[in-house]
Amino acid sequence: MPDPEHSINGARAAAARGDLDTWVADFLASPGSDNEPLAYKLTKELTAWTGPVLLPLDQLHRLAGPPGDPVVVPVDENYWDDRVDEMEQMVEEGEELSPVIVAYRGDELVLEDGNHRVESLRQAGHGHAWAVVGFEHADDRDRFAERLSFQS
Repeated sequence: MPDPEHSINGARAAAARGDLDTWVADFLASPGSDNEPLAYKLTKELTAWTGPVLLPLDQLHRLAGPPGDPVVVPVDENYWDDRVDEMEQMVEEGEELSPVIVAYRGDELVLEDGNHRVESLRQAGHGHAWAVVGFEHADDRDRFAERLSFQS
């Protein structure tokens, strides 16, 4: 289970404060993620954030995964399988995973952080993941929010 600060409720609290960019940077720099370079890159490139929102797994474009999958960064298969199996077990036991981090790029939802979480949710039979989504421009975020409200 994620620590309370990096949980879905922690992300909601950050959103209520208008501080999702800081939440993303803190989350990505935290133990387990350990990805300060990605935190820096995303919080510089993406200026508007929303979330957490529930997104369909099949709309998320993964960047990392096991060799042979359509991904940009192949991950060692043993490491991949072990992490996914561990998280799948957590999901099946009812534990909540931290939201995934997604960038909205050219009308695509690019999964920047959370590849293992998404795969573990998929293998546990879930079709959606909680996500914090970053945008280069606030008007893109606003159009995305409008589209989400029409789907509800």
